[in-house]
Amino acid sequence: MVTIYDIAKKANVSAMTVSRVINKSGKISEETKKKVESVIKELNYIPNNSARHLITKKTKILSLMITDISNPFFTNVARGAEDKAMQLGYQLLLCNSDENFEKESKYMDMLISTGTDGVLIAPANNSSKKNIRKLSKHGIPFVLIDRNIEDLECDQVLSDNGTTTRRLMEHLLSQGHKKIAIINGPLDVSTARERHQAYMDTLKIHGISINKNLIKESQFRDSDVSSSIQQLLDLPDSERPTAIFATNNFIGMNSIKFLYSHNIKVPEEMAVVSYDGIPNYTENESQLTVAEQPAYNFGYFGIQLLIERIEGKAPEKPRKIVLPADIHIRASSLHNIE
Repeated sequence: MVTIYDIAKKANVSAMTVSRVINKSGKISEETKKKVESVIKELNYIPNNSARHLITKKTKILSLMITDISNPFFTNVARGAEDKAMQLGYQLLLCNSDENFEKESKYMDMLISTGTDGVLIAPANNSSKKNIRKLSKHGIPFVLIDRNIEDLECDQVLSDNGTTTRRLMEHLLSQGHKKIAIINGPLDVSTARERHQAYMDTLKIHGISINKNLIKESQFRDSDVSSSIQQLLDLPDSERPTAIFATNNFIGMNSIKFLYSHNIKVPEEMAVVSYDGIPNYTENESQLTVAEQPAYNFGYFGIQLLIERIEGKAPEKPRKIVLPADIHIRASSLHNIE
């Protein structure tokens, strides 16, 4: 196996000089650099990342912690993160917490013990602050994406939950809907809280009283929403909603599936809008009115911020990028009931 000493001997330089060329550190003349690189290529030398880590304290490996790899939103986040990492000379390790604090904690322990230069993380819930503090304790930079954590000062790439929710609600209101239900994720997740608050604020602005019977909680993962929707349908006519605001793509898709399977006409009998969508599904789901988030950019910009933080190029003050969503009005909500 070729070593840096073999390179040094053939290039007639010191092993330290070879190490500096490989790790792109220190001042080396362009002539010496080219000579060493030529020998590296000639001998087909492959750097030992473990040895490099011992010398530089850098692995050139980043970690992405997401909450649900089966959700196309996070699949696209991962695509953006990987593209940016590779572009800047890093590799990306993917971790999937399944919205589970304990699983997230085990991944954190693994990353700390094996080594990573930084972590891009979508927290499982509010309790994730304990896991993230482990990173801080070990001096590992991190950036939050999609979800924030109260009282945690750090770089973030987030969705404009308030504005986007209001735009979806305003669309339903413009179609004459006043009894609008919300099926949301767990309120210990920041995105669920912010969308819930914007839902209530929008109704209040329009002089519509809050009906707790129209507020349902589910999961952000691909779970059964039939119980929540059946409860809404079983309400007396004076309370029964004419529209549903689904706060994520799985909730929206599963709501549409349930309504169609029970011969409930969408949007004539029940309009549906969703925060985010799922591409390449059946014709019924493709008719869903959605607020489409730029998922790729969450990963792409998040990695950019993370690498700047790792390489000491970031400002001391934490940065926040808030990404708007595109509203796509489709058949599931296009029926004026007035």
